[in-house]
Amino acid sequence: MGAKELIESGKTALGIEFGSTRIKAVMIDLDGNVLATGVYDWENQLKNGIWTYDYDEIDRGFRGCYTSLREDVEKKYGVTIRKLGALGISAMMHGYIALDKDGKPIAPFQTWRNTNTQKAADEMTELFNFNIPLRWTSAHLYQCVLDHEEHLKNVDFVTTLDSYMHYRLTGRKVTGVGDASGIFPIDSTKIDYDAKMMAAFDGLIAKQGYTFKAEDLFPKVLPAGADAGTLTPEGAALLDESGNLEPGVPMAPPEGDAGTGMVATNSVAPGTGNVSAGTSTFAMIVLEKGQTMKKLHREIDMVTTPDGAPCAMSHANNGTTDLNAWVGIFKEFCDLMGVKADMGELFGKLYRHSLEGDPDCGGLLAYGYYSGENVTMLNEGRPLYTRMPESHFNLANLMRVNLYTSLGAVKLGMDILTKEEHVRIDRITGHGGLFKTEGVAQNYLAASINAPVTVMKTASEGGPWGMAVLAAYLIDGEASGLSLGDYLDKKIFAGQEGITVQPDPKDVEGYETFAEHYRAGIPVEKAAIDNLRW
Repeated sequence: MGAKELIESGKTALGIEFGSTRIKAVMIDLDGNVLATGVYDWENQLKNGIWTYDYDEIDRGFRGCYTSLREDVEKKYGVTIRKLGALGISAMMHGYIALDKDGKPIAPFQTWRNTNTQKAADEMTELFNFNIPLRWTSAHLYQCVLDHEEHLKNVDFVTTLDSYMHYRLTGRKVTGVGDASGIFPIDSTKIDYDAKMMAAFDGLIAKQGYTFKAEDLFPKVLPAGADAGTLTPEGAALLDESGNLEPGVPMAPPEGDAGTGMVATNSVAPGTGNVSAGTSTFAMIVLEKGQTMKKLHREIDMVTTPDGAPCAMSHANNGTTDLNAWVGIFKEFCDLMGVKADMGELFGKLYRHSLEGDPDCGGLLAYGYYSGENVTMLNEGRPLYTRMPESHFNLANLMRVNLYTSLGAVKLGMDILTKEEHVRIDRITGHGGLFKTEGVAQNYLAASINAPVTVMKTASEGGPWGMAVLAAYLIDGEASGLSLGDYLDKKIFAGQEGITVQPDPKDVEGYETFAEHYRAGIPVEKAAIDNLRW
């Protein structure tokens, strides 16, 4: 069948991912080939000290993204989408959404970016002897308990953004195991929340005078390929404002962007890993079944793959936001000079020009901390750029330092995994928009971890494509009896083209020098947080 016939017959899978700055939809055929895409740009807001998105904007963005996809299909193929083979929703992981028994939000949506949960995360980490990051859903819930927030008297469901939207589409209170691992610690042998830790958590809650059980509030846990319900008529109306989409579409378990990143890079087997670079940046290495860290590291999260394998993650709250802002400044300069500059071309030229910079960025230092950074234990952020008087200050080094620092916090976490925990890494794959310009960020990532890095041709599609693949697996891979790993190897990535680069020894040495400067400058970033308060 051609693409038009596939779409008309519903032999497609659609993934929609809520990213930090963009909601993106990717429609694929059942071999993983991209048929159409849709986008909706948005941005979080800081309201009353909380990083959030309004619930109305979530709905507008969801519909706007699908409308963009539908229009892309109509323009390319001259057909209207009426059927889908399968659908899956993913989103930036963690955060906090609380609903009452009628399914209505009763508290502002708190995103992963919030760091107002330090006391809760500390208490839980000490009790469990297991790192609970500030952004995890359970940390948000317990902080609300500690603060005796008013909405808790009516709480019936606590979940993440992708699980919330899945509930809106299907009426099912479920989530994928990868997403669930950003809610509460997972027992990978049972593909469920850790029962012993859950009992201890309920004890903490009871001490504060509450009678609800956390497990009753959290979504049920499902592995990749499990039945997660179907699109209801109400869900179809929410998604497609044109009214053409038929209900009854099989729905994959919703997933977090960590899990979709693993799928998008074929990184679900032990020893494989990936780095997702965007507004937040994270690196993940899949461990052997039952493997744990030798020590408790507050810088390292333990999550899972979409099929439940343990995975160590170095997650940085801050990634490319400040880098993008610098490119925006140069776009303003072009406009001022009367030069029409395409943003895609501008990104490419500036990124490639950074290759002419010094391996150590010429002594320049930057922190793109728009928010707190858990890896460096800072609960607020101040974007910061500085240099020594004798530093080699030029455009190439300015761009290089902003590219380096977008991977800086993740580098510190990866050093823990490779140099202290001696985690095995067989293959690292990069994905996300940062890697769209060939041979730049990929080279810098290879230098930062001193290991080969592969970027696939689907790298810029990233998580939404990974979610679409998980949706395809629901109706195609699982039926054939293939594990998720085998499905990716034998069906989706068989014959896929990729580019692998080896680390350049000079860049490795230069990045290590930059990393020394990065560590040494953290007190400067802390001083900026303490003193810049206008």
